[in-house]
Amino acid sequence: MSPKQIVYFQEDPGAKSAIQAAETYVPRLGPGDVLAIQVSSLNQEASSFFNPYMLMQTNNGRTQPSVPTGLPEMAGYLVSPSGTIELPLVGTVPVGGLTVAECSALIRQKLTAYLKEPTVNVRNQNFRISVLGEVARPSLFTIPNDQITLIEALSLAGDVTIYGRRDNVLIIRDENGRKTFTRINLTQRQLFRSPYYYLHPNDIVYVEPGKARVANADRFYLLVPAVLSALSFIAILFTGRY
Repeated sequence: MSPKQIVYFQEDPGAKSAIQAAETYVPRLGPGDVLAIQVSSLNQEASSFFNPYMLMQTNNGRTQPSVPTGLPEMAGYLVSPSGTIELPLVGTVPVGGLTVAECSALIRQKLTAYLKEPTVNVRNQNFRISVLGEVARPSLFTIPNDQITLIEALSLAGDVTIYGRRDNVLIIRDENGRKTFTRINLTQRQLFRSPYYYLHPNDIVYVEPGKARVANADRFYLLVPAVLSALSFIAILFTGRY
């Protein structure tokens, strides 16, 4: 395997040392998203009414809300097919098409009628990506900050193994109800310009195995029957001897 097949971000002859990066992707909320919403204000007891997932603790015989160390995992408000969520007292809140920051601002505005100086923290728990194939740790990853690049996703998965093809990484994406299939070359700096440099929710990243991996797998499956036969022969010898 040559260095050109392994080294990332190789420079093209005569190219400039800087290139224009792809436009930053900002996801927008839609039906099926699950939002973790944490509300706080000057009155902690009043704020707890808007935090149905907040833990409770006992203090000197009195039960009071406990401020969580972080937003709850896998519990929250499901965005309806019409793009809305239902908040206590507030009622229906249209969040479809908004960014997480816009959603936080809208909820904060609506809560001013009930709370003094409220603050709202929103996280989309449905931003997940899958990294498969020739990586060290293939897995499904939940992205907490609503933004991740292809390079960061591969880093989460422990990077491409020595057997993976860096010049032919496949990204599968849902676009307008269709599955799109795009190949990305990690060995070239042009990937930073690609609209697939920033990943979208539910993207699938697949690293194809190279010829060396396929050859090793073929040799393994050829050797297994021979090894099993040898072990069986040895077992027969020992059985006959004892």
